[in-house]
Amino acid sequence: MRLSTAALATLSTAGCLSGQASSSLAVTMPDDHTFEPKTVTIETEGTVTWTNESDIQHTVTAYEDEIPAEAVYFASGGFESERAARNRVTEGLIAPGENYEHTFDQPGTYGYCCIPHESSGMVGTVRVR
Repeated sequence: MRLSTAALATLSTAGCLSGQASSSLAVTMPDDHTFEPKTVTIETEGTVTWTNESDIQHTVTAYEDEIPAEAVYFASGGFESERAARNRVTEGLIAPGENYEHTFDQPGTYGYCCIPHESSGMVGTVRVR
């Protein structure tokens, strides 16, 4: 009975740990036009790295109206606004096997997309706490 109780306690703890935020997270862009995972939670000053695992190019582009007011705008290609990222999308493309990373210094919720595949539902969320 003790072993069963210990095993149950371990499983309960593992379930709680999976919901904890981290200081470094990986998001992949597989062949199915998605971000995996679609939503991540990270600590303030944490870094998210997006890696393109597909055979086509993608972008990581923040929605300007879906980031905290105090936050620095982010997009692959180093753009300072969503408009610039959309107008010069080819400069922000992430090639297969390449990655893009961003460090989040403000708590809040950040919405983003892949511009070429946004209409296919390639959108994601970063929650910073």
